[in-house]
Amino acid sequence: MRGKRERSAVNATALSFVVIAAVIHAGWNLAAKRIRRGGARFVWAYYSLSAILLVPVMAVSLAVEPQRPQWTWLFAAVVTAVFHVTYGVVLQRGYAVGDLSVVYPVARGTGPLISVLAAVLLLGERPGILGLVGAFLVVAGVLVIGTGRAPAHADADAADRVARRKGLFYGLLTGLTIAAYTLWDAHSVTGLGVPPIVYFGTGAIVQSLLMAPYALKDREEISWLWREHKREVVIVGVFSPIAYLLVLYALQVAPVSLVAPARELSIVLGGVAAWLVLGEANAVRRLAGSVVVLAGIAAIAMA
Repeated sequence: MRGKRERSAVNATALSFVVIAAVIHAGWNLAAKRIRRGGARFVWAYYSLSAILLVPVMAVSLAVEPQRPQWTWLFAAVVTAVFHVTYGVVLQRGYAVGDLSVVYPVARGTGPLISVLAAVLLLGERPGILGLVGAFLVVAGVLVIGTGRAPAHADADAADRVARRKGLFYGLLTGLTIAAYTLWDAHSVTGLGVPPIVYFGTGAIVQSLLMAPYALKDREEISWLWREHKREVVIVGVFSPIAYLLVLYALQVAPVSLVAPARELSIVLGGVAAWLVLGEANAVRRLAGSVVVLAGIAAIAMA
């Protein structure tokens, strides 16, 4: 009985971390959506800013960390850097060709579905019936939000349908990368015991270095990007690490099959922002899907 209460308390703490992360995550994705030009260079710019900001924090963490740094920590960071670079570039490409209300929900929905299935099938996790029901409710709600038909306006032509298909494609592709880095990161901070700040900070440095040869080929483009979109670079560069560090800490104390779906509260916030801020359509369908997502979150919290 006591063990069950302690486990519930731990899950509640992890869930609070994830909810805060979801709010931050929706905010920085809204900022990223505003970038119509820059693509991979924008991704490099905010990864580099994140790396610069995390270096002193990582140094302090290493100084107080009781464990001595290990080569496995660097290996884990390099792998996650590859996954995150792929994620960042594919996501930004999706935002360039599709709506936030399509790319974001599909990406965030397919990611946890794959994560939960892999956690159950490969990692042996058993989240319980209620937890699984909650996970699938989250995914179902996300799909309701993101896959509605476009409104039948007079100017809705073949180009609109092509853009929607591209958005769905890049959303699905982004979801695959989300599942990949979620599972690997869970293994890194739990199985390999890499401290989250050291892990994320090293990963950010490697991400910046991996992309630098391409990004610095056109310094004029970098100058333009910083001049015209400094605010967006700063928002994503600062808040993306905060959101994901909260998730990494949650992964240390709670199973992937709980953390991954619960992150999708950001879908509700992103959907509302796409409607109110960007003026995207399908508001009624999006809000109906949000109710399903919230039901899933509640089921996960009670699991």
